[in-house]
Formats: sequence, C-alpha cells, structure tokens
Amino acid sequence: MKKHGFLVDMDGVVYRGSEIIPGAREFIDYLRVNNLPFVFLTNNSRPTKLDIIRKLKRFNITAYESNVYTSAIATAQFLSAQHPHATAFVIGEGGLLNALHEYEIAVDDTSPDYVVIGEGRTWTAENIEKAIDFVIAGAKLIGTNLDPSPKIKGWMKPGTGAILKMIEEATGKKAFSVGKPSPVMMRNARKQLNLQASETTIVGDTMPTDILGGVLMGIRTILTLSGDTKKEDLDTYPYQPNYVIDSVKDIIPLLNKLLGLNGGRSTDYGSMSLRLHKAGNRRKS
Repeated sequence: MKKHGFLVDMDGVVYRGSEIIPGAREFIDYLRVNNLPFVFLTNNSRPTKLDIIRKLKRFNITAYESNVYTSAIATAQFLSAQHPHATAFVIGEGGLLNALHEYEIAVDDTSPDYVVIGEGRTWTAENIEKAIDFVIAGAKLIGTNLDPSPKIKGWMKPGTGAILKMIEEATGKKAFSVGKPSPVMMRNARKQLNLQASETTIVGDTMPTDILGGVLMGIRTILTLSGDTKKEDLDTYPYQPNYVIDSVKDIIPLLNKLLGLNGGRSTDYGSMSLRLHKAGNRRKS
C-alpha cells in the first residue's frame, strides 16, 4: 500500500447541516482500518476542536484533536510565526479566540497589531467602526477565510468575505486570508499529517476553496457533488479536480484502486465508529 493521507472537508462532504451524508461514516472507518492518516479541514473559525469532535460524535464518527484543523488554528499559527506575542482586535467566536490564546496572541481593543475577522454573529456597527479605525491607524487586516454568504433567503450571516470587503472599502487596505484555498492553511494541514504533497489527497465539495487549494499545493483532489459544486459548474473553472464522485459513498472503490488496496468489501465499516468510540471511552476511564 502506498503511504498516503487525507484532508477531509466537513460540511458538504461528511454532513449537510444536521444530517450525515450517506457513506461518510464508512469512509472515515475505512481510513482508520487501513491506517490512513486524516485531518478534518474546515474554513469555519467558529467551533473549537472539542465542538467539532462532539458534533462528529453525534454522527457516530470518532475524531480526536489530532484529526481537526480549522482556519482559526491556521490563523493563530500564522500570526504567531509572523509576529510572536502579537496583539489582535478580534471579531469572531470561541474557536478563533481559543486558537489565538493557545498561540499567545493577546486580544487588544486599544492599539492592536492586527485586526482579525472570523466567522460568527458577534459583529456590530460599533466593533466594525473600531476595526476600521485600527486598520487606518496601521493594524494589519487578517481574515480567517474569504467565504461569501451562501446567498440564500433568510440566511442571517453575511459571511466573513462580506465583512472584510466592508472594512477594505472603508480603509483602502486589503485583507490577507489564511483559510482555504490559501497555501498557508493547506501546507500546515498537510504537515499535521507528516506527509509530502505527493502523499496527500483532499476530499472536498467546493471548487474555489477545497479543489483550488489542492491544485495550488500540488496534491490530489477528489470533488464530491454532495455539497456546493454541481456537475454543470465544472466547465466554468479553469482548473479541474483529479476525480469527481457523487458523494463519499462512492469513494472506497476509488481509493482501493488508487492506493492498491483490496479492502472495503468484507469489513463491516458501518459499525466501526461506534466500536472505536467505545474503545476511546475505555481508554479515558
């Protein structure tokens, strides 16, 4: 078997809202059974690692902290590498604040080195005005991602990209984004797997983030059509995924072929997650 690992997008690949996507649990069990390392990779900066682990647990999918990598973590790592012990004015939620704290980036609402914008509904006219003033005064503008709103009626969140554009327009300064498709996040997630680009595959549902990020990093890309991108959309992009599947329910035969495996036909992957979860509980007790 070839040495290989996987970056796995979450919303649109593993679940859609509060519903698991058929085949997702079997896919993750398949990776574990075959000792294929993986990381859940999300541009959503709101949740902490624990939040994500608990959400996956509701789908009977076992994950540990080493299996989770978010744009919040990528942002905190980037700031720490660029400016150790920097300060930041933050518009975001728990996952972003926790990650910044972990990497010793202090929150500062008086004279910050950075203005950091993440996912969530904590923005107000007052803190947007503060962010604008700080950027004009010299703070660097950072976004955890550039994701737009899904443009669905009734959707309350404008998207991080929209908030950043508002601050950019008011200040004349461009934001730097660390999230997918940025090579910053993609490279750090790959390093978490301890693998080379040639040994890594990303599985995602979105062309401008998951697939473009994979193309920029030179890693294999698998697009699932169970999320944002539809088959008819593919012709509108100048770059293409290596493989296209309807959903992760179709991925095991593909991986058997690509990795030289012949598993996945006799193993009861459907019940593996529950057994893994119980084993994890026994180890803790």
